[in-house]
Amino acid sequence: MRVTELSREFGVSAVTVRGDLDALEAEGGIRRVHGGAVPLDAAQLEERSFEEAAVQAAEAKARIAAVAADLIEPGMSILLDVGTTAAAVARQLLRRDGLRDLTVITNGLSIALLLEGAIPRLQVVVTGGTLRPLQHSLVAPLAHQVLGRVYADLALIGCNGIEADAGVTNINLPEAEVKAAMIAAAARTVVMADGSKIGRVQLGRVADVSAVDVLITDSTAPSPALAELRALDGPRIIVA
Repeated sequence: MRVTELSREFGVSAVTVRGDLDALEAEGGIRRVHGGAVPLDAAQLEERSFEEAAVQAAEAKARIAAVAADLIEPGMSILLDVGTTAAAVARQLLRRDGLRDLTVITNGLSIALLLEGAIPRLQVVVTGGTLRPLQHSLVAPLAHQVLGRVYADLALIGCNGIEADAGVTNINLPEAEVKAAMIAAAARTVVMADGSKIGRVQLGRVADVSAVDVLITDSTAPSPALAELRALDGPRIIVA
């Protein structure tokens, strides 16, 4: 929850809310983050595996992926992040025969294997790096070397949270660093986040909202958090 939301809900000042949140954190009930607080709950904070995440909000992720694929044009070079929404984008690329001469650079082994069937229509480049088993992702120390030597047309990035003040965040630090490197290596950035990620803040900071050109979400996104993002001079928001 954000300080502003709690202030409205309980009819007290933001100063009072911050003091109460500080007290709750001292008691071990919550974790304070910029602009608010999140539950101190292992189930909330624990990273799920790729396979576990794949069954959650699967229909919404498929719709988000279809909209993301509409932004890709033949001949483009794209950076495709790890995660289940990125995998749904990869499946869209497999289906769309008109998307030719694409170069897809990914740090996801699952993504690369999915796209193998589209070679030579697509060129698939894997970043290399240290393998993280949960997401089958490649991270530092080597992933950054490839990303530092390319400049792509489009970066398609997933996340565990996007919020007006905290920006784009992720639950683990190694992947947050790779996501940030992908954004720096692309002309435009598309963030794909189902409704459960809107208004959420996680540990690993990826980028400010101002670094995002397009945010694609779904109709389950909480209206207050989405309204705060719309109020910014930031990304074009598409609800799939």
